[in-house]
Formats: sequence, C-alpha cells, structure tokens
Amino acid sequence: MKILIADDHRLVIEAVKAKLSELQSDIEFVLAMSVDELRACAADDIDLALIDLNIPGAEGHSHIDELRRRHPAVPVIVLSGYEDPAIMRAVLDRGVLGFIPKAYSPDVMLSAVRLVLAGGAYVPPMLLSGLSLTGGAAPAGAAEAPAAARGPAGAPTLEHLRKVLTERQVEVLQLLSQGKPNKLIGRSLGISEGTVKIHLAAIFRALNVRNRTEAVVAAQSLTEA
Repeated sequence: MKILIADDHRLVIEAVKAKLSELQSDIEFVLAMSVDELRACAADDIDLALIDLNIPGAEGHSHIDELRRRHPAVPVIVLSGYEDPAIMRAVLDRGVLGFIPKAYSPDVMLSAVRLVLAGGAYVPPMLLSGLSLTGGAAPAGAAEAPAAARGPAGAPTLEHLRKVLTERQVEVLQLLSQGKPNKLIGRSLGISEGTVKIHLAAIFRALNVRNRTEAVVAAQSLTEA
C-alpha cells in the first residue's frame, strides 16, 4: 500500500505515519511539504492521499482540485486544523472522501482511514450535529436543509438525511430499516461488519438516537415520511 501525506509540519507527518503503520506492515509513505512537492510526487498508484489545506503554495482549495483532476482514482482525505462546518462541507462537496480535524485522536483518524479504504466516506460528527437534524438551531456557518426536505413539525426526513449522509450510509440506513442485522447489511453491500458499525455510528448521530433499536424505529418512520 502507498500513502501520500502532504503537510508542512514534520511532527504531524511522523505522527500520522506512526499511526497509519498499524494498517499493515509494508506501507510505503510518500511525503510532500508544499504544493510543488505534492505535484511532483502525486501518482495514479497512490492508494490514499491525506492532504493539509494550508501547505505552502496552496491557494484556497486549488491544490485539492488539481490532485483530484489529475488523479481522479486516488481517494483523498483532508487532515486540517480547521473545525468550521462550512469549511468541512465545502471540502467534502469537492469529492474529498473525508475531513479529519487535527484535534481528533489518532484512533479516530485510523478508523476514518479504514472507512475510506473500504469504500466509504468519513463525515466529522460536528458537521452532522451542526446541521440541526433534530430541529434545533444550527451553529454559525452550518448549512440548513430546505424546508421542503423536512417532514411535519420540522422532523428530518430521509430526503433530508441524504444531504448529510454519504450514499453508502443511506444504503445502510435503508437496510437497517428492514431490520437486517449488521452481518447481513455487510453481506448485502460487500463491506465488513466493522465498516457497517462505523457507518451506523454516523447514522446514530444523524438520527439523534442512542442504539440500534431506537435507530430502527427512527429509520422506519423516516422512510414512511
């Protein structure tokens, strides 16, 4: 496996390398500390790219756009010091498969990377909660769903959740509403039970529920909305 890390802080790079080495023993790391170095070392054989938003030479999100345009098959995760939901959404809307704030724990980063490598996408919990799925006030900068996407009394609908969950998470939600256990959900979607659990954690946050039973009830009511 070959992983590209683009960040201008050597300590961050070394910490990320150390944690990602838990994925498997033979990872080849490709390092870039500027946009010029990123251009030089990016290639189609990269299995995953973790990119900081503010490396030297970056102009907004242009280096992310360039990487995705030149190497569209390479999955990209942004690793950033920003925790603004508006910035997260802007990045994810560009086709990036994950946004990991640097304030998060190494274990969260590793779980997010595993999710993306398994074909999913990682959405930070603060972005889900910031979108006010339960009808409360959203923080500054958070996107609010159109009124047409909500059910009676502002209750979230499946259409609304499609705006904040990944396509794969919506598929998990639909199978969950049919009462299928994690093993059958994974088998139906061609993913592991561990990946199903990661998706369910994001769904639970979006539905504002605490466990699988509450999620099934909530999911069934959503599909009927």
